Amino acid sequence: MLFFYLILKAQFIELMKKTLIIAIAGILTFSCSKKEAEKNTEKTDSTNTVDSINAARTKINDSIKALNSKNRFRDFSGSHQFVYQNDSSPKYSGSINFTKIDGERDNYTLSGNIKSGKNSVTLKGFAQVVSAKHINFTGEITQSIVDNDNGKPYTRKGTKTFMSKDGGKTYRLQDMVNGSGFVDYIDIHF
Repeated sequence: MLFFYLILKAQFIELMKKTLIIAIAGILTFSCSKKEAEKNTEKTDSTNTVDSINAARTKINDSIKALNSKNRFRDFSGSHQFVYQNDSSPKYSGSINFTKIDGERDNYTLSGNIKSGKNSVTLKGFAQVVSAKHINFTGEITQSIVDNDNGKPYTRKGTKTFMSKDGGKTYRLQDMVNGSGFVDYIDIHF
């Protein structure tokens, strides 16, 4: 009886070993393929989440950009009257064009001229409205007026300020003294 018991025990152990090996192989096979499938799902979910966040950020950034390009002050775009006068000459008129720079707040490109016989004034550059009463202009203002040094050209370069004292109807150049030492009145009328 002991002999049968030992034989049965040996067969049982051998059967258990084979069963255990098959079970481990099956578990490893299913667990590896299952993890790979989960990883792909996680990657897809993660990509969708990132795409969703990026879309929301883009929408927010676009709305901020739109607000930042909106003027704080009135819109100066368009053609306006450009006037030159000094104490010894009549008033000369021309036009000046303000073109708003896309995506920028209160910034314009300017170009304008006045022509009357041999007298001329040209203005070309960039303007930034810094308050309801002040426009900073950066560029060149060149004038050739017969009454000033027989029409010798005089150019103002750099940043100059136009200021309004009448609630924004007229902006006058604050750098009023010309190359001859006389006062010039260069105005933009809106």
